[in-house]
Amino acid sequence: MESSGGAERRLAARGRPRPAPHMTAGEVFVAPARRPPVSPPPAAAAAPPPWAQAAPPLPPAAASSCRCCCSASPKTTTLNLSSSVTHNGSVCGNDTQAALVAVQFGEGHSWSINITKNNETYQGDFITLTYNTNDTAVFPDAKRKGPVTVLVKDPLHPVQLNTVFVCHNSYFIEAENITQIFWNVTMQAFVQNGTVSKKESRCPADTPTSAPTVPPTIANVTTAFTTTLAPAPTTAPKPVENPDTGNYSLKSGNKTCFLATVGLQLNVSQDKPLLININPKTTVADGACGNTTATLKLNDGNSTLIGFTFAVKNTSASVQKFYLREVNVTLLSRLNGSVISSADNSNFSKWDAFLGSSYMCRKEQTLQINEDVQVHTFNLWIQPFLVEANKFATAQECSLDDDSILIPIVVGAALAVLIAIIVVAYIIGRRKSYAGYQTL
Repeated sequence: MESSGGAERRLAARGRPRPAPHMTAGEVFVAPARRPPVSPPPAAAAAPPPWAQAAPPLPPAAASSCRCCCSASPKTTTLNLSSSVTHNGSVCGNDTQAALVAVQFGEGHSWSINITKNNETYQGDFITLTYNTNDTAVFPDAKRKGPVTVLVKDPLHPVQLNTVFVCHNSYFIEAENITQIFWNVTMQAFVQNGTVSKKESRCPADTPTSAPTVPPTIANVTTAFTTTLAPAPTTAPKPVENPDTGNYSLKSGNKTCFLATVGLQLNVSQDKPLLININPKTTVADGACGNTTATLKLNDGNSTLIGFTFAVKNTSASVQKFYLREVNVTLLSRLNGSVISSADNSNFSKWDAFLGSSYMCRKEQTLQINEDVQVHTFNLWIQPFLVEANKFATAQECSLDDDSILIPIVVGAALAVLIAIIVVAYIIGRRKSYAGYQTL
């Protein structure tokens, strides 16, 4: 990060990861991201895909064709949506809950995308792919057995509400050495009045200047890499905006015992840098209040869990302070709730303030949970103890917000300039006092 956020907060351009050198010939890993050769689409591609025909229909109006390329080194294989597709767990969503399209196919494979609503637009948030290497028909030589989950941020732009997103041409999404290929996509989330809109929003690949392409055909068998294929074009990622500020509180009985106002952003860099803004509209607060410890737990749409634990130091002293002691972060699969990543740091000593007051820091701060996970906070105002009348007490501000040091600097600079002027004037005056005739 350049300043507490810095360069690490900028998403790296999508690259082409290589297989791990320690993997053996029979071990499963995801294939390096390569654009497959373009060939005529399969005969069934013109018809709506099986999962779009399944009954009952998916809650958000949706239809698409897709396949995923995986490999068992040095072989490659392809996952195609079969005719036996289910969509258990799909939900329509509303103003406070994200929509979810979840499909299951084959021998334990699944794919899902959650779609969030923001003001007048909707947009895909995370795409989750789980492939099962126990499927010997697809992974006959796999040494690593069991489901493998890949999470990737949807790169497509937001779509206006009451508008259908359409993308006939194929586009590629790469993550963790997997290439997901989509074409003939038609989708509308948060359908209003049960009627699919006639307005369309086209993807960049469907622009009039681009020649139409056909979906690639890859045999559903493992084949060796024998040719060099052109890499998929990469684009520089757009900087992620700061997260919205949320207001959270806890109650003990009928009395508010914990107040927090904060914007939260996660920086996860296990494979590729990934920034996740916590949406306060879909985040639920939970936790516990105590006399010497208090915990705030935030659940962002059942996919991200963040916990903050505060404690009181010097509990026997007459003047006591509270401080942030522990932060833990858990990323969950939106499809089945399984843990994708977990991080914890219980050795913090930050955000301290006198008991009975609150702590405030408007500037961005970074909490390093471990080497792979950071939590960034914005516009923080928090009071974990002794809340009165549902209001924050007087705030103690962080040093980042303290501009009072500028005053002595400005005064000192002004005095230095004044002294320099006096010295120069004195020297000039001394020279003039010797002007005139010399005594004979």
